[in-house]
Amino acid sequence: MGSIYLIRHGQASFGADDYDVLSPIGIRQAEILGSHLAQLGTRLDRSLSGDLRRQQHTANAALQQLGAAAIAVPQLEIDSAFNEFDADAVIRALLPDLLPEEPEALHVLRNAAQNRAEFQRLFAKLIGRWISGEYEQPGLQSWQAFVEQVQAGLDRLLSQAHSKQNIAVFTSGGTITALLHLVTGIAPAQAFELNWQIVNTSLSCLKFRGSQVSLASFNSHVHLQLLKAPELITYR
Repeated sequence: MGSIYLIRHGQASFGADDYDVLSPIGIRQAEILGSHLAQLGTRLDRSLSGDLRRQQHTANAALQQLGAAAIAVPQLEIDSAFNEFDADAVIRALLPDLLPEEPEALHVLRNAAQNRAEFQRLFAKLIGRWISGEYEQPGLQSWQAFVEQVQAGLDRLLSQAHSKQNIAVFTSGGTITALLHLVTGIAPAQAFELNWQIVNTSLSCLKFRGSQVSLASFNSHVHLQLLKAPELITYR
């Protein structure tokens, strides 16, 4: 069987003007991941990423560590099907209808870095509305459309894969959530409960034979845990 390693990007710049940039911790996480894979002697036949900067930066930082260990590194391929859904667009589109019952929501979301717990509560509520399909807005990608985007990327990957290949996909939490939903049949709401637990640069592994795919492991971040540095365990 072949293996697909789903790797979440390193910590991004939560609360900054541009989220799509790795923080110094995010860069370190990616380097630690790459060093860990090198120590395990992991050899990748292919590596893919979405076209977001945080995804590509994570891939390049990790793959550089493999190369430094004299392990052959495949060229990074870009497939936008593995992009994250547009969380800002979801918030903008669905927030107005939420404000009557959550009058402080706008303030919290504008000051997310200072209100992390409350931001998460409100964001989860908005995501719940988004995945329900009952609050669709013109111009906003629906949950179903996002799932179809990810499915197309997975189908494309599998159609080009060979038996026993090791393939790394550097992506995002929402994309991994959609894949969990597609591969295991878990309901979207349950999949997002798992989403909130996905650690930056964690690995989840899918096993495949032809077009048949199964989940082998989820959210492994032992490469960070071994360093016994709690600040390296992050979720955004």
